[in-house]
Amino acid sequence: QLQLVESGGGLVQPGGSLRLSCAASGSIFSFAFMGWYRQAPGKQRELVAMMTSGGTTNYADFVKGRFTISGDNAKSALYLQMNTLKPEDTAAYYCFADRMRPGGLDRSWGQGTQVTVSS
Repeated sequence: QLQLVESGGGLVQPGGSLRLSCAASGSIFSFAFMGWYRQAPGKQRELVAMMTSGGTTNYADFVKGRFTISGDNAKSALYLQMNTLKPEDTAAYYCFADRMRPGGLDRSWGQGTQVTVSS
């Protein structure tokens, strides 16, 4: 069973930085897509950034230029570098990974890590 474990969340002041990590129990190149969603209280979960096994990345408009997604297959890890954080970035951040199956994509989720941006 695939496991994804996030870490790196915490409390940071506006303008600060954090790096989230997602440790996978298998090679990240075995996944068709990996990425990050976030969910703030009272709001729907929204896509933050994602990348394909080939390294193509995609970002939500509200994080472009501030967040960077990357992967390290040797460590079976996915990262989200978050710079110039804003209070509206406060949310629980969830890592996901999609594997191709005959019937479509099979998605796994991590348990989430809380990011709080506040002075």
